[in-house]
Amino acid sequence: MYLEILKRMVKFNSGRLLDGNIFSKFVAMKYLPRWIVLFVDVLLCVVAFLISILVAEKIRFNPSHFIIINDFWRITIVMLLQILLFWVFHTYSGVLRYSSFVDTVRILFSIVVNIIVLIGVNLILTFLSKGLLVYYSELVVYGVLSFLFLLMTRLLIKTTYDYLTQRGDYLTPVMIYGTKSAAIGIAKMLMSEQVGSKYKLVGFIDDDKNASEKMIMGVRVYLMSDETMEKVIIKKCKSIIVSPTKLNEPNVSNALEKFVDNDLTVLSLPPMNIWKNDIPSIGEMRSIPIENLLERPQINISTNNIAAQLKDKVVLVTGAAGSIGSEIALQVLKYDINLLVLLDHAESQMHDLKLDLEEEYPDKNVMIFLGDVRYKERMEYMMDLYRPDIIYHAAAYKHVPMMEDYPVESVIVNVLGTKILADLAVKYRVERFVMVSTDKAVNPTNVMGASKRIAEIYVQSLYRKLNATTNGDTTKFITTRFGNVLGSSGSVIPYFKKQIERGGPVTVTHPEIIRYFMTIPEACVLVLEAGSMGNGGEIYIFDMGKPVKILDLARKMICLAGLVPEQDIKIVFTGLRPGEKLYEELLNKKEHTQKTHHPKIMIANVQQYDYDKVSILIDKLINYSKLNKDYLTVSTMKKIVPEFKSKNSQYERLDI
Repeated sequence: MYLEILKRMVKFNSGRLLDGNIFSKFVAMKYLPRWIVLFVDVLLCVVAFLISILVAEKIRFNPSHFIIINDFWRITIVMLLQILLFWVFHTYSGVLRYSSFVDTVRILFSIVVNIIVLIGVNLILTFLSKGLLVYYSELVVYGVLSFLFLLMTRLLIKTTYDYLTQRGDYLTPVMIYGTKSAAIGIAKMLMSEQVGSKYKLVGFIDDDKNASEKMIMGVRVYLMSDETMEKVIIKKCKSIIVSPTKLNEPNVSNALEKFVDNDLTVLSLPPMNIWKNDIPSIGEMRSIPIENLLERPQINISTNNIAAQLKDKVVLVTGAAGSIGSEIALQVLKYDINLLVLLDHAESQMHDLKLDLEEEYPDKNVMIFLGDVRYKERMEYMMDLYRPDIIYHAAAYKHVPMMEDYPVESVIVNVLGTKILADLAVKYRVERFVMVSTDKAVNPTNVMGASKRIAEIYVQSLYRKLNATTNGDTTKFITTRFGNVLGSSGSVIPYFKKQIERGGPVTVTHPEIIRYFMTIPEACVLVLEAGSMGNGGEIYIFDMGKPVKILDLARKMICLAGLVPEQDIKIVFTGLRPGEKLYEELLNKKEHTQKTHHPKIMIANVQQYDYDKVSILIDKLINYSKLNKDYLTVSTMKKIVPEFKSKNSQYERLDI
């Protein structure tokens, strides 16, 4: 291994070092056989023993002692024993340029044990009056010199290698955000995998003032501040590796925002519990998810109410193949339910979901039911077969531009499908019917939002009538409204990712368009909590924090991919799509909501409808849809929901 440090290290051409690729070639060299490392180690030990013989002649403690054999055979015996101990302690097995404290301890043990064995041999020979094999003064000098020779050689190789490999322009200077055990593990990874990582560690960053100004693994710790960001961080590094434990800390998004805003690539790794040997792999390093840049704390909800509500119940989830429906199913399976029935008409997705659930929850009772909410006979067969106690209704058409082109389909699925299931829920005495709605139902500007608002109106008015006529002994209808869900099918996040992977451009409809965002797990735990806390007739909304400008989101995603907006990836504005709002409605204004026991969940105060009157209009709307009368369908929707005003749509003429 010693020769690998010299091989290809320096080549001169007319007195000049060859091009910078020499460092790449040097780093890419293969390891030499272990026997060469062993040979050089033994050679160093021979030199140490020869020096010890010369030194011992001047500092011999007991001149009367005599040697029983000549120096050649003594050296041979000592070296054979040392080779045996090198093999026992595997001192030559490690890669010298990555030598560590453990390697140092192995060398020390191999030499100390050798000296102890030789002392034992001397004692035996002395007892037999045969003289000495090795003078004790020689053992002392040999032990010190051999350890120093082997240690210093490894330090020299390691230092030389680190110096040469960290000089090249191909290395990306990085800092690690965090100083705890996970951050130390990342630093060890960078040092142990420099051949493949191409990263050079230039410092640590921490929020703790006590940790700053200190040194860890030979590099400095800097305090996270605006001044440090401007004067040090953006000048010394190009990438930030965030410790996985840091990602779970509150307010970490502020620091991540600063990194991204200063064009620093932000990377992270999986949690420590899946690391091997407390060190991650360079291949696991990824850009941090855009969810970590949302300026909104994670929503935490106690599961006690949900667990009590679901215990021993038969639960039906509609739209189970979708992103929301499938996540609801996964969360429901965490509780002690009797049976989970999953309904959807998407055959391929349902097949995949079935296989996933069978593998993850083999002991749970799960039934797949292939069917469409638009067909009453099929739905009644399902309800009669399984008799669910709780329904989570997530089946819906949701894409705004698509529904603007096909309003009759929006009504058939979102309105008729909801009506069929709601009526059957009453007939089969379902305890709770939880409907998934959208914030686009507030002052709708598109067909999709209006169809969801009409579905809300139907279940609310149905509950109010039944509650009054049955003295509360009826199905409790509860609605939850969501904003945009990160990562759901058709959402902007995966769409932007695909565009960035293709090299751009990234398309944004308008430079000023903003949206509220939440994660899929948050959306689904809200559904479950609403189902447990609702008394019937409520529309629950969610405090979603600050809205996000889609243009800023696109820029951040480009930066997270390690690219520069407008330079590496162009951003193109395509104009608002049919029915698309520039600004979503604010749903958390105090004058329009009332509080619940959870600070992030509120009840919307909305207009009440008389069931007998509105059901006539809804039946009329459904009939027009069945007849494929687009304009009559949309016109009737506007009569049911007077605040429905079309935007950037062919149906704007109906608002005149």
